[in-house]
Amino acid sequence: MSISATRRSFLGTAAGISALPQALQAQQTNRRQNLIFFMPDELRAESLACYGHPLVKTPNFDRLAAEGVRFDQCHVQNTVCAPSRCSMMTGWPVHVRGHRSLYYGLHPDEPNLLRYQKEDGYNVYFFGKNDLLSTDSFPLSVTEWDSKSGDRANYKNPWKPDDPLYYSFLYDKTPDRRKTSDYQNLQRAIEILSRPQDKPFCIYLPLIWPHPPFSAPEDFHDMYKPSDLPPLRPPGLARKPNFHEAIRTTRRLDRLSDKDFRRIQAVYLGMVSYSDWLLGELLEAVDKANHRNDTAIFSFADHGEWAGDFGLVEKWPSAMDDTLTRIPLIARVPGNKQGHVSKEIVELYDVMATSLELSGIPARHTHFARSLSPQLSGKPGDPQRAAFCEGGYNVYEPQCFEPLQDFSTPENIYYPKVKLQNEHPETITRSTMVRTLDTKLIVRPDGQSELYDLAKDPRELHNVHGERTYAATQASLEARMLNWYVRTADVAPRQLDPRGFPAQHTF
Repeated sequence: MSISATRRSFLGTAAGISALPQALQAQQTNRRQNLIFFMPDELRAESLACYGHPLVKTPNFDRLAAEGVRFDQCHVQNTVCAPSRCSMMTGWPVHVRGHRSLYYGLHPDEPNLLRYQKEDGYNVYFFGKNDLLSTDSFPLSVTEWDSKSGDRANYKNPWKPDDPLYYSFLYDKTPDRRKTSDYQNLQRAIEILSRPQDKPFCIYLPLIWPHPPFSAPEDFHDMYKPSDLPPLRPPGLARKPNFHEAIRTTRRLDRLSDKDFRRIQAVYLGMVSYSDWLLGELLEAVDKANHRNDTAIFSFADHGEWAGDFGLVEKWPSAMDDTLTRIPLIARVPGNKQGHVSKEIVELYDVMATSLELSGIPARHTHFARSLSPQLSGKPGDPQRAAFCEGGYNVYEPQCFEPLQDFSTPENIYYPKVKLQNEHPETITRSTMVRTLDTKLIVRPDGQSELYDLAKDPRELHNVHGERTYAATQASLEARMLNWYVRTADVAPRQLDPRGFPAQHTF
């Protein structure tokens, strides 16, 4: 393969409106594409009906998939909010700039999709949770922003501190569906849709649901019976990484029953259905404002959620189960192939490259995302592509850990998690994943590595790392991971410096 062919294969097509398929290009003749990013927090793909869940009701995600393109195997670059979002907006793997922590936002010296759009004439609106930009980056990247988040303080933990369920995140139901922060942030977006615009717009909606605590508005909280759920992935499996048992012990999850975990997941599914209702409100507003034919809508999440699987809740920075890395990605773009399902692997940061292309904005930084415009027109993706994910911290990087002083009392729901990270950093060491359609390797130099034959074991119940019959598969994935690191290890500056000295100066 030639050098140019290798670059195209690895990086994808350079962003630019001329690369768009004809059907999509035709939509941009008179006006540049508006963009909406609808982003629930902690939404895993397998918990949507259009991704195959047999019980959950998600008619609006299903509608978006029927009218747009659904990407069946989209994986994130990190399983924690902020690092995942930083990668999504830059097209950079985590290691390029070290965005591993909840406390590292994108700074003014770093590129991001929203800043590209604002600098190129878009009105950019940001309503919801941050976990993306440093405070001094907002004026450079966003036209108008707001965050309604006060309702989270109204969540009620019904369990006493000595009850094993206290740290399970299973809370009482919340009030009316129209009194949540997500609904308030959505209303800000709907107001923008009805506002006359002298420029194309981009609306970024990073919402909260279905992030725990597990609590939904009252008409969603008990929507699903725990006994009706498919079997959960069991706890206590052999050769799982050390944090599985550590989390279960410190959160007292090891004292809960399968019935408890099914109840947790049933409420989580109710929260998913609430997110679906919010999406329906957005889709109705887009149609009412006559933006159906000039606005691209992308729906995705920053990462997934255990929700009771493996006897666990929430997520962990060095965990890379499919329940955490595989997210929904659905795009409805004017002119797309309706109802198309792309079965090949893509990565969350491909949203950046695709959006730049739809906006007609060339990237001015080196990145590793690929445009998804071929799939939007009904073409297949790359069947040989793999997804990569990185997480965890080195034990000598305590600045990355969530600060214990912020969660210092046992009454705080996050106290066990943060205490475990700080007192036992061996449970949160660095890890890297490479996932193909049929196999997954997770390398932990300082912990238990994992290898799964997904064709035989799609629920990742049997770790075959180190087994002789899988030696060739393991070696092939290790080589692929090494090659990926070599290719993406850094991004060279675009500005060139003279090799000589400055003009003579007398000190």
